[in-house]
Amino acid sequence: MVRTNIVLDGKLVKEAMNLAKVSTMREAVDVALRRYVQIGRQKKMLELFGTGGLRRGYEYKRARSVF
Repeated sequence: MVRTNIVLDGKLVKEAMNLAKVSTMREAVDVALRRYVQIGRQKKMLELFGTGGLRRGYEYKRARSVF
């Protein structure tokens, strides 16, 4: 946990509280930060889409028979 004092836009906080269905500013900030991090992680995962796969010439059947 990190304790801090920050100045926030009151209208924005109220709207966030209503959208998140929470009763305190602390909860609203917590929900917002968690969602922001979740979206960032999802973007990283989406950036990886299509970059994986197998290298040319990789023989998956041969790799299985090694053991």
